[in-house]
Amino acid sequence: MNFNAVKDILVREAKNAGLDKYDVFFMESEGKSAETLKDEISSFSLSVNGGICFRCIVDGHIGSASTELLTEEEMRSLVLRAIDSAKYVESDDEPIIYEGAEDYAKINVKQAELPEPAQIKNIALSLQNQTYESSEYITDGTQSGVFSERFSMQFVNSSGLDLSHSAGMCGAYVQAVVNKDGESQEAFDYRIGLSEGDLDGLAANVVDDALSKLSAKEIDSGSYDIIFSGKQARALLSAFSSVFSAKNAQLGLSLLNGKEGEKIAADHITIVDDPMREDSPMQISFDGEGVATYKKNVIENGVLKTLLYDLVTAKKAGKMLSTGNGQRSSYADSVHIAPYSFYIAAGKESNDELMARVQNGIYITEMKGLHAGANAVTGDFSIESAGFAIRDGKRAEAIHSFTVAGNFFEWLKSIEAVSNTVAFGMPGFTCYGSPDVLVRKMSVAGK
Repeated sequence: MNFNAVKDILVREAKNAGLDKYDVFFMESEGKSAETLKDEISSFSLSVNGGICFRCIVDGHIGSASTELLTEEEMRSLVLRAIDSAKYVESDDEPIIYEGAEDYAKINVKQAELPEPAQIKNIALSLQNQTYESSEYITDGTQSGVFSERFSMQFVNSSGLDLSHSAGMCGAYVQAVVNKDGESQEAFDYRIGLSEGDLDGLAANVVDDALSKLSAKEIDSGSYDIIFSGKQARALLSAFSSVFSAKNAQLGLSLLNGKEGEKIAADHITIVDDPMREDSPMQISFDGEGVATYKKNVIENGVLKTLLYDLVTAKKAGKMLSTGNGQRSSYADSVHIAPYSFYIAAGKESNDELMARVQNGIYITEMKGLHAGANAVTGDFSIESAGFAIRDGKRAEAIHSFTVAGNFFEWLKSIEAVSNTVAFGMPGFTCYGSPDVLVRKMSVAGK
């Protein structure tokens, strides 16, 4: 049964049940992936998932139910289960069914053509061969993989909204393990896209990264000027992204509660949430409540311009409208607040020019157990790290086994400069990005 037929049944059953406020959210996804082990395909998977969620307002509470079975009988049951579930909701927040926006952004990225299984396997094996050929020190544990995913969503509600969206992406990754004189190191990286040229240099770059970590030394404890690589700065932003949630602020779980309009970061820091980022394959024009998404500066020139809101938290805060951040990651998920492409905006200096600012410091390229070592409520973090020494403005020898400690809110205020290249993570419903960032005099525990 297709979605239009399912929708008609749900609308009819909602009317029969006397419901006048409801919405329907449908999502399906398809994924293919292959992984290698030595010179063979070690695994291949093909997954197809999908389902539907019906939500309705009953006596001032919102009930919901979901299912993967799209039959007429199940649709009748779905409405009844949603009505029944509203009886058990204890929240005093006023539920809202959105009436719709005047305009929704148009997707401006071409959807990727997803590869066939044979192509996926061939690319994975080719990458694995390139990786082994890149160095005599490559050893067991080295893996290559290829993945492709497609998502589609449809949303309708009692206010007349009828929205649909689809997105797809494909890519590949390499995890290289090297061993020299009994010492092992590894590195990982990925690329989005499988067209000609998309994967050029991936295997060699990952191998070089792993080799550069060999013979790493320890450093003395002290206070250091530190450059966080874009990958690690975005990881830090990810670990503390929940502080920008209006729900967490209203629950007292974010120190940003009541700080909108106040300066909370260095003057040159702008943090953007952009669901329509130009080079993202996962652009989306509406959220899980049917609200139009849009690009926004969460922090602009150091000032907190807005938290991220869904419909309920926006109304609770006296805002005119949600920021369009009420996401649903799957058909069965409840609405939760999350960013889309969430990143620290680029500066004007190259990565090399940024490093030239530091005479004696550290370039952090790895942080271990970040989420375990970060307290999103207080902002404090203490994280085992690795990277490279900086001497006379240039990257020097590899260093490891040191702990960098600080506070995220103070970190934002202390960033002296950012580079002009933003490194984005894996695309998805939420994606993080950052340029390299320079912070002076951070506490480091070494040998």
